[in-house]
Amino acid sequence: MKVLTEHVAKKLLSKYGIPVTKENIALSADEALAIALDIGTPVAMKISSPDIPHKSDVGGVVLNIEREYVRPAYDKMISQIRRAVPGANIEGILVQQMAPPGHEIIVGLKKDAQFGHALMFGLGGIFVEVYRDVSFRVTPVGRKEALEMISEIKGYPILKGIRGKKPADIDSIARVLVSVSDMAEKENIVELDINPLIVNESGAVAVDARAMVE
Repeated sequence: MKVLTEHVAKKLLSKYGIPVTKENIALSADEALAIALDIGTPVAMKISSPDIPHKSDVGGVVLNIEREYVRPAYDKMISQIRRAVPGANIEGILVQQMAPPGHEIIVGLKKDAQFGHALMFGLGGIFVEVYRDVSFRVTPVGRKEALEMISEIKGYPILKGIRGKKPADIDSIARVLVSVSDMAEKENIVELDINPLIVNESGAVAVDARAMVE
């Protein structure tokens, strides 16, 4: 089994037409600043390591970093992670476009030895941890089934728009689900999590992802 870092996992998502945040890996504080200036500040900065799947647990994620703080943020994160996870393979710091405002969605894929790949959809962030409000299908999944998955969760009215909130682009979520299903048929994926997929009235973008492949 091989663990794909967020950056590599998102390259795989892009291959299947799933929008991802603009980002690049920095190997130095100067590179981090150059990437941030190219993307536009503020940016998010995340540790990139196959040995650290839960980056925020060890201080490996900082958000809304303005230009003047990019270099010190890079040095601080590298130092902190080396203390927190000695021996971890650190590939660099992922400097990433800040996500647009929207609903946090989770899309998952898991391979079962008996049934094949199961596709999961639900509200992301605290909602998935607290409410476990998710739906499942065995792949392959087409647009009709994807729309059914979306409408099945209890939080569906949130996506449709409540109390004057604009509705999320449901079709963009369905396209992501179909694309992930397509990946299941063509790639050696054991497990994939897109969390969060940020969705608003304009579309969807994958902000974080992790994958395990055979």
